[in-house]
Amino acid sequence: MTGEDPVVSGFSTTKPNVARMYDYFLGGKDNFAADRTAAAEIVRAAPYVRQRVQENREFLGRAVRHMANAGIRQFVDLGTGLPTQENVHHVAQRVSPGCRVVYVDNDPMVLAHGRALLANRSDTVVIQADLRDPEDVLAHRDLRRLIDLDEPVAVLMLAVLHFFPDTDGPEDVVAALAGRMARGSYMVISHATAEKMAPDKLAKAVQTYAMTSAGSITPRSPERIAGFFEGFELLEPGVVPVARWRPDGTPRLDPPGPIFLGGVARKP
Repeated sequence: MTGEDPVVSGFSTTKPNVARMYDYFLGGKDNFAADRTAAAEIVRAAPYVRQRVQENREFLGRAVRHMANAGIRQFVDLGTGLPTQENVHHVAQRVSPGCRVVYVDNDPMVLAHGRALLANRSDTVVIQADLRDPEDVLAHRDLRRLIDLDEPVAVLMLAVLHFFPDTDGPEDVVAALAGRMARGSYMVISHATAEKMAPDKLAKAVQTYAMTSAGSITPRSPERIAGFFEGFELLEPGVVPVARWRPDGTPRLDPPGPIFLGGVARKP
């Protein structure tokens, strides 16, 4: 072995990867030692992170189920990570087998893994594109093959915008996407906020994420997160901790520390 990072199918196995860390937090097996080590550092800074990630995945399921029941038949999941563990296509196509799903990520590892998982599907595809260039995303040949932007579409950005520093203009990215969505479309966003997190713990989490493939993390205030939905009509109960968005039962009490805030909104 040399001193260089080993690379498998174009991605590093020694640099922590946020998609694989997320899979680890969900109890998955598609991760490497570097991911588990970085994830352990995050757990030390934010002991409830596994619960938060699970709540976020459950929020995704409830939101997708609601939109599919409302008649949405095409879904674009931006910054998807690994398309496993009860993800969009599982939920939407359980409601309606005709639903079409496009997963978008800029990570070559996600592309390689996702294509292997979805190789035999004609209604679901994973494409490699960078959300920082929304026009490029929406013009991608494989997206346009499955998605008709003149018809209502659900666009999901779960646990991704907090990886955009303010210099990347996340509000501008969301506005560009919103401008291309037809009336009756839905937007789903979840985003980390750290208002209940001790400054030293937050600094440790930010430092750990800065060592990953995604760069650092930028938690934002509830007001900034709500602002992403400008021009859309928020469904009740608005932008709330994701565990409290239309829970199937009684939500667990919120423990201390950072949370994901999320909402679902419709374009009038």
